[in-house]
Amino acid sequence: MTRAFVFPGQGAQTIGMGRALAAAYPAAKAVFDEVDEALGEKLSALIWEGDIAELTLTQNAQPALMATSLAAVRALEAEGFPVVGTADFVAGHSLGEYSALCAVGALTLADTARLLRIRGQAMQEAVPVGVGAMAALLGLDFETATAVAAEAAGDEVCQAANDNDPAQVVVSGHKAAVERAVEIAKARGAKRALMLPVSAPFHCALMQPAAARMAEALAAVVISDPAVPVVVNVRAEAVTEGSKIADLLVAQVTGSVRWRESVQWMERAGVTDYWEVGAGKALSGMIKRISKEAVTKAVGTPEDIAALKG
Repeated sequence: MTRAFVFPGQGAQTIGMGRALAAAYPAAKAVFDEVDEALGEKLSALIWEGDIAELTLTQNAQPALMATSLAAVRALEAEGFPVVGTADFVAGHSLGEYSALCAVGALTLADTARLLRIRGQAMQEAVPVGVGAMAALLGLDFETATAVAAEAAGDEVCQAANDNDPAQVVVSGHKAAVERAVEIAKARGAKRALMLPVSAPFHCALMQPAAARMAEALAAVVISDPAVPVVVNVRAEAVTEGSKIADLLVAQVTGSVRWRESVQWMERAGVTDYWEVGAGKALSGMIKRISKEAVTKAVGTPEDIAALKG
């Protein structure tokens, strides 16, 4: 059986995520401790007993979701499921790509936490609140959604940001342009088209200031060759050389998350088994809509890990 570990992106955060893992596995608890130390604050307290609005702030959600994913990775290792030997490929959705890279040793945990804090702050600060927006277009294929975005853009920015699955594309850009895209999508036969409750227009050209900050931050860290091939968002294919990763992560800030194509690439490579490592089950739903043969498992609690052993 060919298996991939996949790591969730923003939107999966919940108060209390990872707490049971930390209580059950010392190695999982150590992840949260190390992230707290790297950031110089008790992010774990916010994750486990804080306010959901504060946790959802991009600069908090990104390192928090990564910490939860890596806690699950360490718990899997403790139960005899190390990434190397259990997964043939890894992939992550947007910030989840950083979780994937950390899981396979391309980035250290401390560096990953600090990079995601910078990424979250840079993305938030790239565009003043209220200037940008994102919307989900449901029931349109990627080509149609891309055409809708181009028509809506006019002299503003409106781009396909997330190609999530065959019937879900997220567009991103200037608020007025994204609102136009919603109306055009409905006229083109979208089942639903709705504005998303996000704080910034991610994965579009408006994020260029954030891309510049990430280029600077990534230049200051060591990126090793990953121990398992990483299927990257902007190329929708596996990468095995650490020397290529910084440029791909910079491109990811303004580029589309090519999740549908990434899963199709893994399917062609023989992957049938997907373990969603960390918070939530959003990727599992997308994967099943992309690949009818896929078997998915959520791995975010001690009970999930016990079920793998059963």
